[in-house]
Amino acid sequence: MRKSLFPILLAATLLAACGNKKQSDKMKEENPLLMEWNTPFQAPPFEKIKIEHYMPAFEKGMVAHKEEINKIISSTESPNFENTIGAFNRSGELLNRISAVFFNLSSANTSKEMQALEEKIAPMLTKHGDDISMDAKLFARIKTVYENKASLNLNAEQAFILEETYKSFVRGGANLSAENQTKLRKINEELSVQANKYGKNLLAETNGFQLVVDKKEDLAGLPEDLVASAAHTAQENKQDGKWIFTLNNPSVLPFLQFADNRQLREKIWTAWTHRANNNNANDNKEVINSLVNLQMQKAQLLGYKNYAEFVLEERMAKNSTNVYDLLNKLWTPALANAKKEAAELQKMMDKEGKNAKLEAWDWRYYTEKVRKAKYDLDEEAIKPYFSLDNVRDGVFQVSGKLYGITFTQIKDAPVYYPDVTVWEVKDADAKHLGIVYMDFYTRASKRGGAWCTSFRDQHKKADGSNVAPILSIVFNFSKPVGDKPVLLNIDEAQTFFHEFGHALHGLFSNVTYKSDVPRDFVELPSQIMENWAMEPEVLKMYAKHYQTKEVMPDALITKIQQTAKFDQGFATTEYLAASLLDMDYYVLDKEQKLDIVSFENSAMNKIGLIKQIPPRYRSTYFSHIFDGGYSAGYYSYIWSAWLDADAFAAFKETGNIFDKTIADKFRKEVLSKSGSMDAMQMYLNFRGKQPSVDPLLERRGLK
Repeated sequence: MRKSLFPILLAATLLAACGNKKQSDKMKEENPLLMEWNTPFQAPPFEKIKIEHYMPAFEKGMVAHKEEINKIISSTESPNFENTIGAFNRSGELLNRISAVFFNLSSANTSKEMQALEEKIAPMLTKHGDDISMDAKLFARIKTVYENKASLNLNAEQAFILEETYKSFVRGGANLSAENQTKLRKINEELSVQANKYGKNLLAETNGFQLVVDKKEDLAGLPEDLVASAAHTAQENKQDGKWIFTLNNPSVLPFLQFADNRQLREKIWTAWTHRANNNNANDNKEVINSLVNLQMQKAQLLGYKNYAEFVLEERMAKNSTNVYDLLNKLWTPALANAKKEAAELQKMMDKEGKNAKLEAWDWRYYTEKVRKAKYDLDEEAIKPYFSLDNVRDGVFQVSGKLYGITFTQIKDAPVYYPDVTVWEVKDADAKHLGIVYMDFYTRASKRGGAWCTSFRDQHKKADGSNVAPILSIVFNFSKPVGDKPVLLNIDEAQTFFHEFGHALHGLFSNVTYKSDVPRDFVELPSQIMENWAMEPEVLKMYAKHYQTKEVMPDALITKIQQTAKFDQGFATTEYLAASLLDMDYYVLDKEQKLDIVSFENSAMNKIGLIKQIPPRYRSTYFSHIFDGGYSAGYYSYIWSAWLDADAFAAFKETGNIFDKTIADKFRKEVLSKSGSMDAMQMYLNFRGKQPSVDPLLERRGLK
């Protein structure tokens, strides 16, 4: 997920300067966050940054930002685009830089000290943003420019940025009464506190469970590399001779997929799906109540019926009706497929004489058995061709073939963790595009999942000079044990392509002003990249056996193609269920005390979800919508999938998935525009017509 840090500044706050000027100057000299970064490509000097540097840096950054805002307000010149909108867009560079380092590391390499600091900083930043977005004098200047836009001779990007800036202030409370602004400030502050608490609880719950296996027979069915990884984890926990499995995806998912011991599958599945729902100190149910009600209060204070309508006004979808329409259109065929799949899995259980009913912890295990029986495809036979280095090289090759770009590892760049790597990306003309950090392996200090973010977004300075992006891709792959490389499964390989699609979006950005891409459009650049990952032509480029170096044989490639639509009922249903659950929370328009478990069960019963399939994320660990910026927005992945299936069809229609004309047009009309114009208009400029849902239905076997 690529997300600009600019909104942090609009959701952030002023803290009074502390100390005299002499002390401030000394702090600036000693604090690496406040100094010029004389590093390769001005990357953050991670090795010099200590926990005690953050708070003084944030304080200084907020003071500097406020001074920049005051300069705009106190200008004696009549408000115009450059001295008001342009100046405002460029303000807060120092704070933005500090925020990027802190919040990226708080996700990728946190600590108790950093978590404690985040609890203090989050409300400070919220207040700072509210001080700015509710500043009457600043808004008056912005409003003047907005009301005179017809006479300003603005280019398309400037006109769009003006529109979005004005709306962001209105949506931030600039038009509210003083009394209601005070209410909004309190709501925003509490939202930041509760969201932080939600994430902290979830991380603690994920790290707090271990499935300890002390009998070798209980490892039956498990892949060799998973067993080795579990033994290594046990050694790290001073339990030599045992095996420890965790709730991180690279551990729990293959355990559910391959472990013959049904009782242990149930145990780890129960722990996995009950994270932060154990009525203990890390329980998230009360936190969810607070978040849902606070978001609803905020939306209604700003004049919206509910929080979903507030959010969706700025998305491609525009309103909740359009979201529900798309989700429900896919739900019926997806659920029908899922029921057929469940029946097929039950037959496999019956055939084995289990005399038991299919349960949720059986699904992945028997799916693997059915896959082998129907297609003679063993996922463990695929993984040797997907070593981490090979997949990375495949991503580089596809990107290079599409866009002509090249990648060079930077050995001397500072990193925030020893095994992080850094890559310079150059354009076809050898011009520097940006750098990309890659952080591959799971650890206790990292939150779960995979994401792409930035330490610096591309934009242009006031003098027109370009500022190149510094991006970061974070994964949670199992760390290699011994001499054997990390071997990925199909889903993990596609995830690599997905996140690198976000990186390409950031690298190819060519805009003047900082802006956000709508959530339901931002996944298009990532999801379209997944299409290349399993194409036969592409597999022959990068899928090579890590020992023999032989290219994946045609027979194996054919089997992968044959299984492309296999288990899509499950995959689509669990995703849609989570998307509908998200929407159900945020269309609520009356404050109430929710029984979270009952609410979730009711939402799933309403759509007829079968018991063997829970929503992809249950409420208490649905971080996307409670502390990840996807509130009333988890549908975005399927919305973007609708677009990406249609967009990839443009390549397929030419008979060449590397068609240069189509690739150049996609880069020009979509990737380079960032958030500088209306998202649907970007897509229409690329495709020349409205997107069709047929390619998506066809891809998932739902047509």
